[in-house]
Amino acid sequence: MKTTDKDDKTLENVVEDTFDKLESVLKEHKQELKPEEVGIVHFVGRGIVRVSGLSNVRSEELVSFPGDLMGMVFNIDPAEIGIIMLDASEHINAGAEVHRTGNVLDVPVGDALLGRVVDAIGRPLDNLGDIHTLDRLPIEREAPSIMHRDPVTVPLQTGIKAIDALIPIGRGQRELILGDRQTGKTAIAMDTIINQKGKDVICIYCAVGKQSSDVAKTIAALKEHDALKYSVVVVAAGEEPPGLQFVAPYTATSIGEHFMSRGRDVLVVYDDLTIHARAYRELSLLLRRPPGREAYPGDIFYIHSRLLERSTHLRKEYGGGSLTALPIIETEAQDISSYIPTNLISITDGQIYLSPGLFQKGILPSVDVGKSVSRVGGKAQLPAYRSVAGDLRITYSQFEELESFSRFGTRLDEHTRERLERGWRVREILKQPQFKPMSAAEQITSLLSVIGGVLDHTEISDIGKQEIKIRDYVSGHLSDLCSRIETGGKLTMDDHNTILNAAAKAIGVQREEDDADY
Repeated sequence: MKTTDKDDKTLENVVEDTFDKLESVLKEHKQELKPEEVGIVHFVGRGIVRVSGLSNVRSEELVSFPGDLMGMVFNIDPAEIGIIMLDASEHINAGAEVHRTGNVLDVPVGDALLGRVVDAIGRPLDNLGDIHTLDRLPIEREAPSIMHRDPVTVPLQTGIKAIDALIPIGRGQRELILGDRQTGKTAIAMDTIINQKGKDVICIYCAVGKQSSDVAKTIAALKEHDALKYSVVVVAAGEEPPGLQFVAPYTATSIGEHFMSRGRDVLVVYDDLTIHARAYRELSLLLRRPPGREAYPGDIFYIHSRLLERSTHLRKEYGGGSLTALPIIETEAQDISSYIPTNLISITDGQIYLSPGLFQKGILPSVDVGKSVSRVGGKAQLPAYRSVAGDLRITYSQFEELESFSRFGTRLDEHTRERLERGWRVREILKQPQFKPMSAAEQITSLLSVIGGVLDHTEISDIGKQEIKIRDYVSGHLSDLCSRIETGGKLTMDDHNTILNAAAKAIGVQREEDDADY
């Protein structure tokens, strides 16, 4: 039987149609037919998983497990891959499949996060709905280069007299807060956040390894003082996997860097990095990394330095914003020479040390002036502070030494007794209740009153009441002078005498002009 040309053309059309259909089907299912690299779980530990396969996986790449659980590649060995879990590992069994995502861990950033509470990878925890933002940033980023940085010249007011006057902090600085447990470290950080109200500073509080009840109290305090609306709270609670506790500070920093690159000033509180170091030690030991001093891995210094080096003040052509870091660490038995404290002291630009001895005596905040220092903030301090508190730090430290020696002597000369009386009043004026931050003008008024001798004849138990009278009187009658202090104006000797005379009038004492030579 012979075929005609017409039949050949018909057959050719059918073949072409068939190929066209196959091609369209292949295009539709191209993604499904793409080869995928799959690993197999062969060990599950607390917060870590070891996997075979995934020969092309990259360091810090995200991988997925059954049930939409996520992990991050941490170790790449010839025989296995070590993964830290970002979700609970209890539901993962040996033999489960692991899939690559081809992405690194990134988090949402932007104004949509203000007023929100999120976990260590940016998922909302406050039951206020999803966070809608177009921008995302990886949690691991290079620190700005030296040529992109500007000097720290603008103060970051904490509202705490003992810090703003004696251990000032500048925007873009890294100031360590350390002390034994329950000495008020978080309280200082909270007061600093509350004091940024109306100062156009975005605050990020990162809770690492804290109890959920403590974090809830912190969030409630921020809401009560209307500070949550310009803040972001990043939480990796103590019951969370150690992997989340490890990545939380980097997440908080990336959120802050987004605002910094847009010219905003940001304050980040890491509470606390002692627990962060322990979480990293736990992960490293479970993944069989070699232990070093105190069982910490050898790169623990690098872990914290690469985090804190991202805090800076950028030049205008690179955004002009700043990121100020307040890392918190816990010491044991007042030992600031142990491993983690010495590491962080060498990384940061100063430290605020809280003494348990002062705390037990009721001297709050319990700042030990002798062991605290700011290596940058003095250059960013308001000029009015320099004229008032220039010698206050040295005088107060000398008073503490003199006080310790005076306990062994029964007879004191008149000059020594006067210095002790003045020192006790300075200590009393430096006391400040929590959640009561003070403006720069109020602080300078209080400090000038005590070092200028206005309160020399006031009973120490009445110092607090008299201080309130002085502050109220000066702010009401010398508002122009107070405004000049807040805007960075310098104080002359005539200004000093004006404030001292007003302070004396407020509490009804007669001030001698000789007191001006303080």
